[in-house]
Amino acid sequence: MNRNSQLSDVLHVLLHMAERPDPATSAALAAAMHTNPVVLRRLMAGLREAGLVASAKGHGGGWVLSCPLDRITLRDVQAALRAPAPVWLGFREDRPACPAAQAVQAALSAAAQAAEATLLDRLGAVTLAALAREARRRRARRAAARRRSGPQRPIS
Repeated sequence: MNRNSQLSDVLHVLLHMAERPDPATSAALAAAMHTNPVVLRRLMAGLREAGLVASAKGHGGGWVLSCPLDRITLRDVQAALRAPAPVWLGFREDRPACPAAQAVQAALSAAAQAAEATLLDRLGAVTLAALAREARRRRARRAAARRRSGPQRPIS
């Protein structure tokens, strides 16, 4: 089963954008996502339409956040991506004639709807500001561990 990583990819990019004092180019952001700038621009278009980011063309242009991190939730970003439902279970047929298939589809649909509602509630409770704080905390912890381990010498 293929997993859709658009939300995690875009959240990663938004956190990098938040750290920059200047606009970030599509090429720089695409490199952080390990993708092509065209793919990045397609993803960012929905965020721009939702008012989460803005872009400018030309020299000195690029992408910037349009509102404070504490006003953007993960749910806002997910909705702006216009991505497929975050919880999806496939069915062999949309309107099965078989009563057994109908029972299976009803049970799976109900479970998927409940799981999606819970997931969206959780995404709505987390802001980009909270994610940025966690990223800074992890970065500081990693830097401290590197300092404790001392300089790395090449093996000869």
